[in-house]
Amino acid sequence: MLNIILPVLLFAALGLAVLGAVKRFSMWRRGRPEQVDWIGGLLKMPRRYLVDLHHVVERDKYMSKTHVATAGGFVAAALLAILVHGFGLHSRILGFALLAATALMFCGALFVAKRRLDPPSRLSKGPWMRLPKSLLMFSASFFIATLPVAGILPEGFGGWFLAAILAVGVAWGVSELFFGMTWGGPMKHAFAGALHLAWHRRAERFSSKDGRGGRSTGLKPLDLEDPMAPLGVEKPTDFTWNQLLGFDACVQCGKCEAMCPAFAAGQPLNPKKLIQDMVIGLAGGSDANFAGSPYPGKPLGEHSGGPHQPIVALDGKALVDAETLWSCTTCRACVEECPMMIEHVDAIVDMRRHLTLEKGATPNKGAEVLENLIATDNPGGFAPGGRLNWAADLNLPLLADKQQTDVLFWVGDGAFDMRNQRTLRAFVKILKAANVDFAVLGLEERDSGDVARRLGDEATFQTLAKRNIATLAKYRFKRIVSCDPHSFHVLKNEYGALGGDYQVLHHTTFIDELVQKGALSLGQSKAASVTYHDPCYLGRYNGEYEAPRAVLKAIGIEVKEMQRSGFRSRCCGGGGGAPITDIPGKQRIPDMRMVDIQETGAEVVAVGCPQCTAMLEGVVAPRPEIKDIAELVAEVLIEATEVAAKKPSLARREAAVEVQ
Repeated sequence: MLNIILPVLLFAALGLAVLGAVKRFSMWRRGRPEQVDWIGGLLKMPRRYLVDLHHVVERDKYMSKTHVATAGGFVAAALLAILVHGFGLHSRILGFALLAATALMFCGALFVAKRRLDPPSRLSKGPWMRLPKSLLMFSASFFIATLPVAGILPEGFGGWFLAAILAVGVAWGVSELFFGMTWGGPMKHAFAGALHLAWHRRAERFSSKDGRGGRSTGLKPLDLEDPMAPLGVEKPTDFTWNQLLGFDACVQCGKCEAMCPAFAAGQPLNPKKLIQDMVIGLAGGSDANFAGSPYPGKPLGEHSGGPHQPIVALDGKALVDAETLWSCTTCRACVEECPMMIEHVDAIVDMRRHLTLEKGATPNKGAEVLENLIATDNPGGFAPGGRLNWAADLNLPLLADKQQTDVLFWVGDGAFDMRNQRTLRAFVKILKAANVDFAVLGLEERDSGDVARRLGDEATFQTLAKRNIATLAKYRFKRIVSCDPHSFHVLKNEYGALGGDYQVLHHTTFIDELVQKGALSLGQSKAASVTYHDPCYLGRYNGEYEAPRAVLKAIGIEVKEMQRSGFRSRCCGGGGGAPITDIPGKQRIPDMRMVDIQETGAEVVAVGCPQCTAMLEGVVAPRPEIKDIAELVAEVLIEATEVAAKKPSLARREAAVEVQ
């Protein structure tokens, strides 16, 4: 009986799965065109799945081993089941291979079931709760059905009764794991995820040779010259088709939710639900059946949409409320944690672009800041002529006078902030102490455009960027150095698309270079206990975690690491224009970060970003002192006069030794 039923069930499920795949693919293709390497992507997909994706999954050892056993066992079992029970290749070798694959899958499924007995709040429930049962049923049914093929049990063992039970088990298993893969269900991520990795919109994330993934974090520019190109994303079909494919790959593990600072602060954003809302919008429907955590303060069942309907409606309910998008700090914690490598921040900024450029609906002080950038080239609306007031006594060399230099010091808009001016002055002191050939643009420098771009004003960003690029083209320099990770990131990773390719360093990286070369005479810091806060745009965006710590170590500071540090550092709340849009929550993000800091017992917080400084110093005292790394280094610099004064005494001591 099984020899008749199993092939029918297998090929029926496969046929329906193929039909579902065609339907699903046509749904993704409703999105805007995007060029991909069709064949090359498919050929590279296995390595991306087994190496790049597994590198992310490996951070959770429990789930990594579970995933290897369950997914690896399923792939092998499915292929072998089709050969053995579909095509009737009853070989003992194939039979034992299938037994091993199903046993491996069964063991992995047991661990999945164990996790689901008391699931973390971040995990989606609902249909996902039945997945362990389906995995166990599939593996157990095929294991028993294969025992006669391997010669362990005689043919026809158990008779019709056992055959009927096994047929039910196989039907359950293949319907969930084959049919559900393309028609919808917990296993949908396996099909969509594989193709998402093959045709990822940021293929450069997989380009490194060490298997740890490349780094691609710069936002993609809009074509403002094409009158037919949409200015951002208004409806689901305005996304590129492979972005839609990426949304469908979500496994609903909730790791993005667990790391999102806005969600933790009670602001109306949950990156996992946002991605699922895009899936709902593409297919059409409401969020009533979403099986995960809602946006804080936003009950389920009140939002709905369709593929050609606006995602955000300013005059009523739609798929997503505008304040959800404006809650994002663009910290990329969600992207960093996503095991399917989905690009949440790209989607959020794409939707912001529509709200800003088409609707003029940037909330709170957003419109004022954008107007200031247009009128005065800085977000604060300060008179451009005051950009160098902080350095009136420093006699800074201007690039316009020198025409060429080794290092162009990009001052940034911290020049208008009295607190950040201390950092700038400290860094200038370091540059002079190391005899660095440097210069500044002075009044020729404009805002880098970071805030405009994150707020969705691509037009203002491109205007500012092109003006800066035109200015820089007049001069010759080897490198640009900035104390602001946001300016550093934009100049390094986003100006290139507009014709500005430069070698750009963050000031902590440059200071580390100077220390390594012995260009600085340094004493030892008297700071008793110090912790270091990783800026998002330096760490997650650009992978720089070691240089700041190396500099601190060089001046005698042993960093007391916070529990959330490095690539899992908690955002200070200052990025993405969040302080400007100012969406309320149950608590403030910098207050949460200060709790992380205070848990270390540190008396000083070392930082490397003016936004981080402003946000952390905005926390009500008592709290640790906030100091930029440049300030800490400048405090222990041994001036040239001191070094010169010590040299004669050293010479006298050496002479005395020779006489003796």
